[in-house]
Amino acid sequence: MNQAQTELNRLVTEVGKSVIGQQHVVTALVVGLITNGHILLEGLPGTAKTRSIKSLAERLNTSFGRIQFTPDLLPSDVTGTEIYQDVDGKPQLHFQAGPFLIASC
Repeated sequence: MNQAQTELNRLVTEVGKSVIGQQHVVTALVVGLITNGHILLEGLPGTAKTRSIKSLAERLNTSFGRIQFTPDLLPSDVTGTEIYQDVDGKPQLHFQAGPFLIASC
C-alpha cells in the first residue's frame, strides 16, 4: 500500500471515530474530496450529516461552513447579491458575496 492510500485510510478511520455507523457516508465524502466532486447530503434529522462534514474539515485542518437549504432559499442567498449603498450622496451597487463564494475564495 502506498503512502497516499495509507493517509486516505487513516482519514476515513479518524472521521469514522466521530461518525458511528455511517461508514458509507464517510467513504463517499473522501471519494468526493479526492475526485474534486460535489456531494449533497440529504437525510432525516439526526443522521450525522453535519457532524460528518465538520469532522472531515477538522481532520483536514480546514474551515467548515454550512448552508441550511429551505424552500424559500434563493440562488443569490448562496452566491451573493448586489447591495445598494449611498456613498457620499452617490448611489452605488456593492457586491456582497454569499457563503458559497466566501468559502471558495
